[in-house]
Amino acid sequence: MPLYFGYGVDAGYLVVVLVALVLGTAAQAYIRSTYRKWSQVDAGIPGTGAEVARVMLADGGASGVGIARVAGSLTDHYDPRDNKLHLSEDNYRGASVASLAVACHEAGHAIQAAQGFFPYRLRTMLVPAVTIAENSWILVLLAGVLLNLGGLMQLAIVLFAVAVVFQIVTLPVEIDASRRAVAFLSSRGSGLDEKGARSVLTAAALTYVAAALTSVMQLVYLLGRYGGRSND
Repeated sequence: MPLYFGYGVDAGYLVVVLVALVLGTAAQAYIRSTYRKWSQVDAGIPGTGAEVARVMLADGGASGVGIARVAGSLTDHYDPRDNKLHLSEDNYRGASVASLAVACHEAGHAIQAAQGFFPYRLRTMLVPAVTIAENSWILVLLAGVLLNLGGLMQLAIVLFAVAVVFQIVTLPVEIDASRRAVAFLSSRGSGLDEKGARSVLTAAALTYVAAALTSVMQLVYLLGRYGGRSND
């Protein structure tokens, strides 16, 4: 039986929310602090983030991938739909250790796609199902609670579980892209480049770990709260 505080607040869910806030805030603060530190250190490799990423793409058999700018800070990503790296202005034009690390990480994703890296292909296959699940699970759960239909509650848990699986599958994809970036920068630069790239990309990976952990906690909560419910 769930424990409630005053005003009907479920203590279990409150714990999940607080842990999510703490982990998410700490992870974001760490990545921004680490990125800021290494963005002030010039890389030992000539070229901007875009230029070095272009070399890495060619070495990895993904020379047909385009590179474009995207607005914002740390908004960098690889989009398989247009087959382009989208780099924020600082990383597109920057020549710091941080800029090269982020740009090469995104190049790592493009190389994963080009080489058919299985976890990357699995994550891509899950995208349509995850889009539906993330947009519908809370509505299905609310309908189940309001109508007291255990079947709908359990369906909502299944939908949320799909999103959790996606986040878990994302972890090896991100770790591998970072591994490829660090290996490339290590082979072309100095020990400082390798150290900085590893620091920046490890901090970035922690944001995905934090998101996965909080989602797993929420799934455990949902299973305990609604998983055993049946229609009355």
